[in-house]
Amino acid sequence: MIKGKCHCQTVKYESSNDSESAVFCHCQTCREINGSAFGSSAVVPRKGFEIISGKNSLVGYESSSGKKRFFCSNCGTHVYATSSKKPENIILRIGCIDGNHNIVPTHHIWTSQKASWYDITENIPMHEEW
Repeated sequence: MIKGKCHCQTVKYESSNDSESAVFCHCQTCREINGSAFGSSAVVPRKGFEIISGKNSLVGYESSSGKKRFFCSNCGTHVYATSSKKPENIILRIGCIDGNHNIVPTHHIWTSQKASWYDITENIPMHEEW
């Protein structure tokens, strides 16, 4: 089981499934929304994912065509995202997942948009796009 929350702990979620995949995304949108060199995301099936508190505090934002990101309206934490290309999935922000977990990104994606001031040092596959 995966559990997670926003910074102020208003929004809390659970997934009865393990992560199917995880990536570091360097696209400009992820960099801007996360305010960092990249976004860290893990994918879980929508079936088995549940918001257990704070559902009314979630605000959605379509950051690109078909991709909707959900934020806590109280603290601003980017909690998760959905994509119309893969509606069966939920894209979790790894930094919001509780405790010590074994989710480790296996790829860097959208490295064609990587921040010039950041050097990738992990020895995992890199993809210019995704």
